[in-house]
Amino acid sequence: MFERRQEQLDKMLKENTEFRGIYNQHQALEKRVIAAELGTAPIGDLALNQMKKEKLHYKDSLDRMMG
Repeated sequence: MFERRQEQLDKMLKENTEFRGIYNQHQALEKRVIAAELGTAPIGDLALNQMKKEKLHYKDSLDRMMG
């Protein structure tokens, strides 16, 4: 997700609890989306699209926090 800014990501995860919480929520959604896309977790298209939107919202929040 933030491969080019790994050092900054690690620092934010260590020092900022709000950032860490949002990051963890994003990661959990990422796993659920991947499982749904692979067919290992059955989910409807509407629910999958909603999860993707929520995941993007978290990613945007993390990006803003990283500056």
